[in-house]
Amino acid sequence: MPQRTHDVYASAPMRGLLADETAAYMPQLRRCAGTRALLLSAAAQDRPPNPPYLLHWVTLWLNQDAIRGDIRGSVSEPLPFLDDAFDVVLLRHALEPAPALLEEVVRVLAPGGVLMLTGINPLSAWTPWWQWQTYGSAVHARSPLHLVTRLRRADLQVERMQRVGKAIPVASTAANGGHSALGGGYVLIARKQRPASIPTRLRPKPLARPVNASLAAGARRHSSI
Repeated sequence: MPQRTHDVYASAPMRGLLADETAAYMPQLRRCAGTRALLLSAAAQDRPPNPPYLLHWVTLWLNQDAIRGDIRGSVSEPLPFLDDAFDVVLLRHALEPAPALLEEVVRVLAPGGVLMLTGINPLSAWTPWWQWQTYGSAVHARSPLHLVTRLRRADLQVERMQRVGKAIPVASTAANGGHSALGGGYVLIARKQRPASIPTRLRPKPLARPVNASLAAGARRHSSI
């Protein structure tokens, strides 16, 4: 029986799952464009990807109830970013230790921006292993169907949801990135809808009164000789 790992995200099965998730969402991430992107991950070994059309990444890691990385803070505090600050947000298992972060992530995602979210699927064969690994911690698997409902209520359009990874938690780092109906993880991709434009009724511009171009009585038209 495999030994319990102090950091579940550093375990060999999770490293394999993280690799499968990356292979699944990278084709779409490479097509994303923008000036700012946010990586928020529960895996300390995670590093931001380097797609060609995203200029700058802010990288944050969750360590129990603390946030580390480019900034330091607490998961119980609002994220120190302005509204609509990021064109892309990549959440790597971040809602498992901090489910309340979803509202903050929606706030900092720009209209038209893309949210990519990964996690452990609680309705999978990984559940007994996951419960044993995380026993006594504040980490809990979140149902992707529940997250879809929350995202839609927050005016995000869910574009893709798929299961990924191996059917059982095996120590493998070979990524396949394909669809797996029995996979232990999931990838969820959503887009924040732009605010609806307010239709305006155009007022017709009144026509100027036509100018009377006729000559006054008794006036003569000048002509050159």
